[in-house]
Amino acid sequence: MAGAIVTTFLQLNTIFLSMVMEAIPFVLVGVLISGLIQSFITERWIAKIMPKNRFLSSLFGCSVGILFPSCECGIVPITRRLLGKGVPLNAGIAFMLTGPVVNPIVLFSTYVAFGNDWRIVAVRAGMAFAVALVVSVSISLLFPALPLRQAIQEMAASTALSDVPRAPMPLRRKLGSVLTHAVEEFFSVGKYLVLGAFIAACMQTFIPTSSLLHIGSNPIMASLVMMGLAFTMSLCSEADAFIASSFRSTFSMGSISAFLVFGPMIDIKNTLMLLGTFKTKFVVVLIAFVSVSTLTGSLIVGRLIG
Repeated sequence: MAGAIVTTFLQLNTIFLSMVMEAIPFVLVGVLISGLIQSFITERWIAKIMPKNRFLSSLFGCSVGILFPSCECGIVPITRRLLGKGVPLNAGIAFMLTGPVVNPIVLFSTYVAFGNDWRIVAVRAGMAFAVALVVSVSISLLFPALPLRQAIQEMAASTALSDVPRAPMPLRRKLGSVLTHAVEEFFSVGKYLVLGAFIAACMQTFIPTSSLLHIGSNPIMASLVMMGLAFTMSLCSEADAFIASSFRSTFSMGSISAFLVFGPMIDIKNTLMLLGTFKTKFVVVLIAFVSVSTLTGSLIVGRLIG
């Protein structure tokens, strides 16, 4: 009995530490990019490049993710900073959902994991793009006001004030400001990362994967099971394709696509980060939209590819 408890604890500890150690580098990248945005990008510059049309700005947000090598662990602080700088909600959400999927590092890892199959890469990127576009446009219609928590609303207001024209800041001071904001952001989101990793590790330790695999007997249930696994396992998007490829003999490509798209958009770690950034009602609605859109997309992929 005591031996079993020790073994379980060691397994929990290993999973927890591996998640945290895997995620921290990407969180650091995310908060550094956030600091650069805070110090070097002004609200007026964003207003110049951002399309005014809701649909076009969502398309723009989906496309920007290609340029940011960040996984879901680091995407929330970047999005928070962009929204504070005046990026429309729909464009910010579109970027947040697609960034962890369509960036070059993730797409290349997917290509390698699935035996150099560009078809799987295209399915993953295309489905993520479609889900993000639908969700971001829909969410902006339901939430005309920015649904940030009160403290972050105040931060956004102070950011807007900081964009008032003033004497240019020396480069050295700007770089110092980048580091200051990065440190503040890291400790702001870090607590949610640690808590989320611990919850995910507990679920992986105490809920056997085999018990979920038995449920996936039809296309809808199979996709729901794979979405549940993606949420529970909370893998970084740079590594999740290798896990997904191990299910090829058990699940159809439709349900695997649900795993590849849903996990980077919504998992335990970034759900807690979202709850620390946005109002609870918004997070619930966002998760519901992403879930329904991903499930629908996976069924379409299953019909087309099988």
